[in-house]
Amino acid sequence: MTPAIASPRLALRFWALALLGSWVIAASAQVAVPLWPVPMTLQTLAVLLLGALGGARVSVASVVLYLAQGALGAPFFANGLGGAAVLAGPTAGYLLGFLPAAWIAGQARGGWWRSGAVLVAAHLVLFVPGVAWLAQFVGLERAAMAGFVLFIPGTLVKTGLALVALRGIRRQG
Repeated sequence: MTPAIASPRLALRFWALALLGSWVIAASAQVAVPLWPVPMTLQTLAVLLLGALGGARVSVASVVLYLAQGALGAPFFANGLGGAAVLAGPTAGYLLGFLPAAWIAGQARGGWWRSGAVLVAAHLVLFVPGVAWLAQFVGLERAAMAGFVLFIPGTLVKTGLALVALRGIRRQG
């Protein structure tokens, strides 16, 4: 049953959390290392935490709202960019990769190893559409290097941070 059908109160809570999540992703996009053709941001950390803490449905809805607001012109994408053109540019595959990553991160339940494996999988899955789309602009070899290999250290650090934060938050609750 969707929140909209369950009750107006639950629907309002669901969409309020999703909107807040979209703003968290937008804020994390502004923390960027200006690499070309894909900047390194904290968006993936935000997507992992939203998924792990809010569950798959809320986090996917957050990503959808984030993408919609950015496409409509809000300066939500990396480096304060906004507009539909960003969703046709070199980073579009990564942005769309947030959708399956959020859903997978929403499955991060259980112990340290299971949650860690789920977060690694969530983080890695977004590289598939990201590199595939980027390859249209710079070729597959360069896309793999500039859009994946270069990001491996940051991916490991952000996944580790997400796991540590998740464990700390769950212990507090």
